[in-house]
Amino acid sequence: MLNNMKPTILLCDMCGESGAQIRYVTRSYGKGANLLVIENVPVITCPNCGESYLTAETMHEIARIKLHRRSFAKPRPVAVASFA
Repeated sequence: MLNNMKPTILLCDMCGESGAQIRYVTRSYGKGANLLVIENVPVITCPNCGESYLTAETMHEIARIKLHRRSFAKPRPVAVASFA
């Protein structure tokens, strides 16, 4: 959670039960020189059915960030490990 806010309790779009919460995760898109890492992506997770999903609004924002990556992204060194 960002800024120590209380979690927002939502209805799950998958099962309809109350209790879904927003978690903020880091997602990576592409690989190698085309790798883009987006931090603080809001993902809705449901403890009742176990589903995690992105809203349409979040998916549109990710597409916008990817399209205009040069405006949004700041180069950072990234350590990469391989799972053997």
